[in-house]
Amino acid sequence: MENIFNHEWFMREALKEAQKAFEIGEVPVGAVVVYENKIIGKGHNLTEQLHDVTAHAEMQAITAAANYIGAKYLSECTLYVSLEPCLMCAGAIYWSKIGKLVFGANDPKRGFLREGKHVLHPKTTLEHGVMAEEAAELMKSFFQKLR
Repeated sequence: MENIFNHEWFMREALKEAQKAFEIGEVPVGAVVVYENKIIGKGHNLTEQLHDVTAHAEMQAITAAANYIGAKYLSECTLYVSLEPCLMCAGAIYWSKIGKLVFGANDPKRGFLREGKHVLHPKTTLEHGVMAEEAAELMKSFFQKLR
């Protein structure tokens, strides 16, 4: 039997979180943390709702996952994010020791890759471009709606 739990399946879940952000007027970024093919943390941007510049999707998902497992390190987990994390979120990914980071669309203006992969924990593996077109289209739609 084919394993339905692959990068695309989990990225679709992150995109569902991004859609939630879109619907409440937040920049549409979504994230999920996965451990042993189970989502243990979810999040979407809440910076406007919470009046908190740190309330990014990644931060919400990491906090939820850490609370779920009762530990601060997530070295056996994979974080799926619809958009390339910013430098602040890359720092949180570093400190939580996420085992793998998978993101969709690149963010050339604010993404952490401008600074280089070295901002992630040395043991964190990186994969990007998963469902990038879908994630980028959601971002374009959001900003077109604002204009």
